[in-house]
Amino acid sequence: MRTFDLTPLFRSSIGFDRLSQLVDSALRTDESTGGGYPPYNIERLNEQTYRLTMAVAGFREEDLNIVIQDNTLTISGRARPEEENIEYLYRGIAGRAFERHFQLADFIKVGRASLKDGILRIKLEREIPEAMKPRRVNIEQDSTEETKKLIEQTPKK
Repeated sequence: MRTFDLTPLFRSSIGFDRLSQLVDSALRTDESTGGGYPPYNIERLNEQTYRLTMAVAGFREEDLNIVIQDNTLTISGRARPEEENIEYLYRGIAGRAFERHFQLADFIKVGRASLKDGILRIKLEREIPEAMKPRRVNIEQDSTEETKKLIEQTPKK
């Protein structure tokens, strides 16, 4: 596997620590995070709404844990104890414990989560504060009276 050293990019930048962490985590292989288990989709429903869909077959609500901390969404599942008297001839359904981390952009709020038919769905919404939203500034006509007042108030030499 080829590794990338992005240090030169961050030598002359200040305040982009989180960006470097995101790049580092994106370049890591799935092997270190459980080999891509469980599979998931990230869907964009509209400009402000996303949905994370994860296949968690065999897990119940009480087996799953969803935590948000420092713009990181962590979803983990703990495996239930195996029944001792079952002999598997082939075992293709994974029931092992897992932990998945997702970095959330600024202003992404985690909405409701639902579990149905082995599919976990988590709604995510972008909520930009009013102060950060673009606003339109109206252009007003210059009134001649205000201009006259400004001219009259300027000190004469």
